[in-house]
Amino acid sequence: MKNVTISLDETVARWARVKAAEQDKSLSRFLAELLEERMRHERGHQAWLETFRSVEPVRLREPGEKLPTRDELYDRKLFRR
Repeated sequence: MKNVTISLDETVARWARVKAAEQDKSLSRFLAELLEERMRHERGHQAWLETFRSVEPVRLREPGEKLPTRDELYDRKLFRR
């Protein structure tokens, strides 16, 4: 573990102390877990983004082909089986 000194606005520090006490944790443990959670979230998002970008796009229409009109898209008859 690495010890780190941080500076907090008094309002933020008070809120953090209360939240830590509600969870029966030290302020240090509370902040460490909060930062760890944020790190896992960002890593997960980064992995998702890399996966998304690695997929080849699918062509939905040929170049120059007209898109369907709004009426065609929302015509319920098109979707009936």
